[in-house]
Amino acid sequence: MAIAPLRALPMAKQQHVTYSPAYTLVPTYECFNRCSYCNFRVEPGQDTWLSLSTAEQRLRSLHLTPGAASGPAQPVTEILILSGEVHPHSARRGAWFQRIYQICELALSLGFLPHSNVGPLSRAEMETLKTVNVSMGLMLEQVTPALVATVHRQAPSKVPDLRLQQVEQAGALQIPFTTGLLLGIGETVADRVETLEAIAQLHRQWGHIQEVILQPYSPGTTEQRSSEPLPLSELVETVALARAILPSDITLQIPPNLVRSPEQLLACLAAGARDLGGICPKDEVNPDYDHPLQAELTAVLETAGWQFLPRLPVYPQYDAWLVPSLRAIVQAHRHRLAAQAK
Repeated sequence: MAIAPLRALPMAKQQHVTYSPAYTLVPTYECFNRCSYCNFRVEPGQDTWLSLSTAEQRLRSLHLTPGAASGPAQPVTEILILSGEVHPHSARRGAWFQRIYQICELALSLGFLPHSNVGPLSRAEMETLKTVNVSMGLMLEQVTPALVATVHRQAPSKVPDLRLQQVEQAGALQIPFTTGLLLGIGETVADRVETLEAIAQLHRQWGHIQEVILQPYSPGTTEQRSSEPLPLSELVETVALARAILPSDITLQIPPNLVRSPEQLLACLAAGARDLGGICPKDEVNPDYDHPLQAELTAVLETAGWQFLPRLPVYPQYDAWLVPSLRAIVQAHRHRLAAQAK
């Protein structure tokens, strides 16, 4: 969806909004959860997993097309490995995990920076993926148990305690982490506060949460739920709430393809959001909502006094947590970004 620039607004110059030039690889869409709002999943056994040869073909093509009309103007840096979940006790869990690991290795070998978001993992699985990911993520969504009886009734891995355990486990393993809230799925404002406070507590303990995504529910064409979208006035209010509750070193992220006007986007920034996430050719989670092009977002933001800057999927304060081989690749990318900024 095209976004038209706004007239200049009274705002201090050189305020920064960041984004990650990204591309998504999906090892499989199959998932044993059946969240009623999902527009991503395929029934287990009904999806062909992404082969390594196809993954390599797609990744190599990214080197040839920076700035193409279908993608960001900046060369792609982040490879988001986003997967449906194979049940922890499935006989295919090992093969699924190996495929994820191999895709991360492949991305690294081609100079990209992997970020995996593949559902709850065991501690051993997380330790293994830490060696081939510069950061990882998992949406907490909401910590209220009430949703287990509604939208998460058939989603065993959406039990709040399990997901809280995963976020804490990432901290214990010193994995730079992204989590977030899904807004408008039946929670109350008090539930949102409780979820934000839980994230704040975990970050104060471990210091590992880079970003919190505030994602408004936006109905799609393949979900079971088909409810009304979150009023974007509530998104702006939740951004302000999150900024008041979360530690200041956690960046608030909003998805620009789900914020449907420049006025709403800028209102979210005024309330405290400072990142627009991975700008990809396709939002796999919300496939009915195309990402604006990076050039369109730049025009909107610069007109309003914001500087729109690319970033890496790992924030600088976490570089020391990376294994040496990853740290070397990250530093090369940081030098490239610094040279571009001059």
